[in-house]
Amino acid sequence: MRWIWIDKFLEFKSGESAVALKNVTLAEEHLHDHFPGFPMMPECLMIEAMAQTAGILVGESRNFEEKVILAKIKKAAFYHFVCPGDTIILHARIDSIAPEAASTSGEIMRGDERIAQISLMFSHIDNNLAGKQFPEENFVFTDMFNSLLTGFVENKATSEQTE
Repeated sequence: MRWIWIDKFLEFKSGESAVALKNVTLAEEHLHDHFPGFPMMPECLMIEAMAQTAGILVGESRNFEEKVILAKIKKAAFYHFVCPGDTIILHARIDSIAPEAASTSGEIMRGDERIAQISLMFSHIDNNLAGKQFPEENFVFTDMFNSLLTGFVENKATSEQTE
């Protein structure tokens, strides 16, 4: 089972930056066991949400031709809790990109309040692991991830037509 930790894209600038939204709800099962009596979104899942936001940005910038995987968490600083009922906004930007890897940085916000700063490294495993064989299909960018980006493009086109 793959979990998607972002609900939708609010902005997407190919090869530059992306902004995604995540609504945190008590309907998410992991919150029931994470600090009973004080449910909160685990920091590791916020890192994963940033990895998904930034990873899709990196993958799209190279036309999803490579399998992009999280290679390293360079920085993850957290300043506040995120609880059910909160909406967080993930801002990701590409700092550098090469055939073998990409570096990204970003922050998670709740309104005007900074929740976290996260910097990540991604590896393009098709170009990095010489001699290793991977499936031909892109097992990283599945239909679930692609639907997030497709939904953003379709929503943007609809809103531009109504303006």
